[in-house]
Amino acid sequence: MNWDAISEAIDSFRDGPWDAPIHIFLIIILAFVASKVASIAIHRIVNRATKKGTAIDFSDLRNTTDIKTVSDQLLENRVSQRANALGSLARSAAVILIWTVAVLTIMTEVGLNVGPLLASAGVLGVVIGFGAQTLVADYLAGISMALEDQLGVGDVVDCGVVLGTVEQVALRYTRIRDFFGVVWYVRNGTIAYIANQSQGWTYAIVDLALNYDADLSKVREVIDAEGQLIALDASYDSVFMDAPVYAGLEEARGDAIVVRVMAKVVPDQQFIAARLLRERVKGALDGAGLHIPLAQIQIIDGKINDGEETP
Repeated sequence: MNWDAISEAIDSFRDGPWDAPIHIFLIIILAFVASKVASIAIHRIVNRATKKGTAIDFSDLRNTTDIKTVSDQLLENRVSQRANALGSLARSAAVILIWTVAVLTIMTEVGLNVGPLLASAGVLGVVIGFGAQTLVADYLAGISMALEDQLGVGDVVDCGVVLGTVEQVALRYTRIRDFFGVVWYVRNGTIAYIANQSQGWTYAIVDLALNYDADLSKVREVIDAEGQLIALDASYDSVFMDAPVYAGLEEARGDAIVVRVMAKVVPDQQFIAARLLRERVKGALDGAGLHIPLAQIQIIDGKINDGEETP
């Protein structure tokens, strides 16, 4: 076997015109592999951090009068939301870094001198800054929101554009799914404020209309009594933090009065709690003879009579 001929053929193949395309192909493959490995590694770190978080037994926090302690415990137990938000940012940053290095390496491979390009990065950054101010603002806002724990994956937030559940916190945007199932992509730089309904506890507020002549003292008594029953019901440990209470007269109209009922509830449970509260309070009021007013309309000889006497 002529080893010299084989070595010469290998050298000829390596130095041939297809050498650069092969290297570029390998760089792209390595970039894909590196991105995948980084994503898997970050995912495992996030899972490990999430598992370290201790689940709160909300039954231990129900009906407590130490509001500050409850708030502190709930805020400290945001390991999962923080880890997922920071993990999402880390994945985005890792992908950008890996592909930036890959592109620069490919440029070198095709014969472009990236030295002057890197040396003039400051000037280029200024030029790009004017044309991509919104992009830079989105990135900085995304990093700031995640590091300051303004929101996390799984939080129910109102960012002024949409009210829904956070599904992803990326460098440039935040993905939120509203309660109609619609997915919104909100640029981080456009979020002026964030109303986070998943940090600490929140309130469920229910307004109920009653007959105008209803006895408010009796209404208060019935609602507060039903609230105490809810507070003692262990099946609501994961929903209500304390007893729902009569908050007062919210509105007085010509045909009805509107009373408000409030309850401190577990994060993310305010909508479920409001539905349960309407059902329980309505049943209690009905049982006490306090009914929601019914608007009755009579049609006499083709004319609408709203209850007044017809001449």
